[in-house]
Amino acid sequence: MLGVCPQCCPGLPEDDSTPVIWDVCLAPAEQYWTSERDKAVKLRLASSWPGSEPPLTVYQMFQNTVDKFGDFPALKSKKDRAWVTLTYKEYQQECRAAAKGFLKLGLERFHGVGILGFNSPEWYIANIGCILAGGLATGIYTTNSPEACQYVAQNCEANVVVVENNKQLVKILQVKDHLPHLKAIVQYKGELESKIPHVYTWPEFMKLGAEVSDAQLDAMINSQKPNECCTLIYTSGTTGNPKGVMLSHDNITWLSYATGCTLNLNMGRESLISYLPLSHIAAQVNDIWVAMRFAGTTFFAEPDALKGSLANTLRDVRPTTFLGVPRVWEKMQEAMITIGPCCGLVSSDPSVPWGFMLANNLVLQRVRAGLGLDRCKLCFTGAAPITKDTLEYFMSLNIPVYELYGMSECTDLCHFPAALPVFFHSCGQVILGCKTKLDKPDTDGNTEVCIWGRHVFMGYLNMPERTKEALNEEGWLHSGDLGKHDKDGYLFITGRIKELIITAGGENIPPVPIEDTVKEELPIISNAMLVGDKKKFLSMLLTLKCNINENSEPTDELTSLVVEFCKQHGVTASKVSEIINNKEPAIYKAIQEGLDRVNAKATSNAQRIQKWSVLSRDFSISGGELGPTMKLKRPVVTKMYKEEIEQFYGE
Repeated sequence: MLGVCPQCCPGLPEDDSTPVIWDVCLAPAEQYWTSERDKAVKLRLASSWPGSEPPLTVYQMFQNTVDKFGDFPALKSKKDRAWVTLTYKEYQQECRAAAKGFLKLGLERFHGVGILGFNSPEWYIANIGCILAGGLATGIYTTNSPEACQYVAQNCEANVVVVENNKQLVKILQVKDHLPHLKAIVQYKGELESKIPHVYTWPEFMKLGAEVSDAQLDAMINSQKPNECCTLIYTSGTTGNPKGVMLSHDNITWLSYATGCTLNLNMGRESLISYLPLSHIAAQVNDIWVAMRFAGTTFFAEPDALKGSLANTLRDVRPTTFLGVPRVWEKMQEAMITIGPCCGLVSSDPSVPWGFMLANNLVLQRVRAGLGLDRCKLCFTGAAPITKDTLEYFMSLNIPVYELYGMSECTDLCHFPAALPVFFHSCGQVILGCKTKLDKPDTDGNTEVCIWGRHVFMGYLNMPERTKEALNEEGWLHSGDLGKHDKDGYLFITGRIKELIITAGGENIPPVPIEDTVKEELPIISNAMLVGDKKKFLSMLLTLKCNINENSEPTDELTSLVVEFCKQHGVTASKVSEIINNKEPAIYKAIQEGLDRVNAKATSNAQRIQKWSVLSRDFSISGGELGPTMKLKRPVVTKMYKEEIEQFYGE
């Protein structure tokens, strides 16, 4: 273990069993936050474990793993249908070569390197290579428009943008004249369709830094401090332009350590599949940083993972941990329910709750093996709310799915339900070394969740006022989420302050719990959005579950689950338009009955849904209703469906 300079961090214990290297010094800092890329921050160091561990840079954490597990497999990707492996030693060598390439291209200290593409070894290597070269690694969502890519690249003052293929290259070429700091573009898959100045293939890029000496690179690496910025995570921008969340080396290295300790990960024995967008904090911390800290093996899924191939990769890899957003778990559930009656795996009686479905252990083992989850110790969901119905379904298969709570501003993870029994919709207890507090709760125990720890971010890039809104003078992060604790300290998120609907009668109503209950009562509903701000009553926009095309756009075709639901109600329909155009009485009656059941659970009359409408098209990222992490963009939906909403209220 690396030591820590006593002048920088007085009072921290040293590990007497290992030699101390006195080069882990912190940069001078006077406060816990900054909005400037080249400024350092104070760390929230605890006086004892957990939270007192010596601060490390990304490279120091990487080197620790290479020293002990250098010959272990780090990255595995498919080439010609066979897995190709990079060991940790080879992985580090590739990252150093990429860092030299960035230095050769003129990457300036604390300037960005944008990375735009699907998960791959090259994504990881570019990300880490950028950090080693002194830049700010900046993921960009592949679903971004050229203008959205421009905003991120301009905001981080990107010197280099790394793209996956020609599709992503075209986006950057369209806006490059508006990026004054841009010096080069690198494409990491395939050949260039035409030779363009300052645009390089991956092999060309990896050879560029051959003349950069190890001494020059090491000088840059050794100049980096744990309390300086190394990574930018851009928020999904559901309420405006994305904000650049500044993460320090210590944010990443300490949170990776604390996460692994909380989850009881085993060094050199864990495996995972990387398929969720690495520009999102959850995937990046889970796939890159925790895996690195605990010498795990990362298997890369195919680019069409979310269109169906993920199931094959799961069965092939059989990971020990698996992170899925709610839609991934829901698609698995839908597929299992569709095939269940044919093979006797699930009950066809809708009155039997999934959580109490009877099945013997042998059948359940076969089901888990068929999903590729038979070796999986930990299954997670995060990034958006998941329904109780889905959680109960997987629990019935003896696959507990744990809800994670965190955000970009706390380097992903804050709470984890670490032990059984699982409390549905509880985020569990705070992870080791961190604190949460609920300041001035109301009579029901609800108030804003505030967070403290070494995982709390540095600030928003170039946004001092927004940073001050998020972080108070004592360094507590105001999450913007509403929550409450039970008697055992388990956290339950009950809403988001900015999403609160305030009715004309003055009642504050968090929409998410009501929307989730609707989806639990009506499994044919894909998305539900509650409306009624400043109105006399609540209404709801609904969409039906439909199939997705190759461009991840919703089609008019109903999913098999909805088709079966229609048959059970005496309706023959295969398209969304057939139900909506006819306002199919049996289906509309079933929806109203479901909403009546929801209303029966309402805590007050003000929380009852009075009117509703089924929209002709499901929400999607491409349609603009959902952000890159599938979060509902309420202001956008409100504007898009203004006429439907006005009809609810006779306006």
